[in-house]
Amino acid sequence: MIEKRSFYINGAWVAPREGRDHVVINPSTEEPAAVISLGGGADSQAAIAAARAAFPAWSSGDPGARVALVERILAQYQGRAEEMARAISLEMGAPIDLARRAQAPCVSSHIQNFLEAFREVRFLKTLRADVPDSRLALEAIGVVALITPWNWPMNQVTLKVIPALLAGCTIVLKPSEQAPLSSMLFAEFVHDAGCPAGVFNLVNGDGAGVGTDLSTHPDIAMVSFTGSTRAGRAIGRAAADTFKRVALELGGKGANLIFADADADAVARGVRHVMNNSGQSCNAPTRMLVERPRYEQAVEEARAVALATRVGPSHLEGAHIGPVVNERQWTQVQGYIQKGIEEGARLVAGGLGRPEGLNKGYFVRPTVFADVVPGMTIEREEIFGPVLSIIPLDTEEEAAAIANDTVYGLTNYVQSADGARRNRLARTLRAGMIEMNGKGLPKGAFFGGIGASGLAREGGVWGIEEFLVQKAISNWDTAVPAP
Repeated sequence: MIEKRSFYINGAWVAPREGRDHVVINPSTEEPAAVISLGGGADSQAAIAAARAAFPAWSSGDPGARVALVERILAQYQGRAEEMARAISLEMGAPIDLARRAQAPCVSSHIQNFLEAFREVRFLKTLRADVPDSRLALEAIGVVALITPWNWPMNQVTLKVIPALLAGCTIVLKPSEQAPLSSMLFAEFVHDAGCPAGVFNLVNGDGAGVGTDLSTHPDIAMVSFTGSTRAGRAIGRAAADTFKRVALELGGKGANLIFADADADAVARGVRHVMNNSGQSCNAPTRMLVERPRYEQAVEEARAVALATRVGPSHLEGAHIGPVVNERQWTQVQGYIQKGIEEGARLVAGGLGRPEGLNKGYFVRPTVFADVVPGMTIEREEIFGPVLSIIPLDTEEEAAAIANDTVYGLTNYVQSADGARRNRLARTLRAGMIEMNGKGLPKGAFFGGIGASGLAREGGVWGIEEFLVQKAISNWDTAVPAP
């Protein structure tokens, strides 16, 4: 079994001061895979103190040095990409092919995109041409706490750590205790890339312990959190007393509006998106709203895709989905499936229990419900498993009303050949992101939502600017060379 009890503080791997053992379970086997330490207050304090001491030099130093460090982190990943994929697959159950193709490469793609975006950031600029001695300055906000989830661990670590480094912030990272191995490997990349001591620190812990320490500590200027809406609400409350900036990227209940004129692959594409990563993606389009002329055909297409979706252990190569992350998540998903049956939705694929041939591991049957009525539990709440709800619709106005009738607002989807309809719905739907006809958002766009999905804007220039504060300056001496 892997033993990874140390924390990365002030440029070195150190023994915990208040650590207690925590076993990381392989969700494919339900067997222990690793043991880490969960830290306490003394560990949080040491990491925060190191980051605070390193902040003045790092934030005021040459931005080119920050770029160079990030480039060296990228080089470290490129030399150890397979190791990263295997760590993610082991800890949270992503099939190894998915880990190699999508989970681990988040490191390289996000780093490259942030390096491009960094060129667009102007840390010092004139307010307007008619006031040439005015300046607007963008400056690092301070020491930042980054709290990341287990479902796409490297996606969220790089979406937070890299822009924070480029902005000039110093960092305390608390990864999910469910999936810590990839983040500890990432810390090795940072160390081997030559990061100055104290600029980046990692402390493992749970939300009630280290998470609360970081959210309430007066020397933390900002908390960036990705996870459940419930936990995000608690972090926002905890941070309020010390006037921190809080960036929250939370849950979702995406609506996928499929009209009769949608392309032939629209339904299957939507089902595959829901099943990907075993349904554990906050932007999954788990509510499929289908125009009635195409409805019954769509139900049959969705059923066929779900029945053809293979389920298997994460270490096996090939096209399949893996388990959900842990027993608690498995039990929660089973409860939602049971609720869908009890409330009268039509079960057309999947259902309760493990898939045939799998009697161990946190595996869920790819499940599709049809004839779902707005207001049913499975239509309202985020399930975070491979479960799709299909709802019939008659009009564009009805589609928008159902899609918008949710506390969430992360990503909605529109499938139609009618460009005018797509444009109308893109403006009518209440969400941070709208994807249409299977085309993803381009690089440089942000990731983030509204409402109970949080208000974070991760990625691109926005992702860097989240870690900066603005300063307005008058009577700048323009004769002095710019710093």
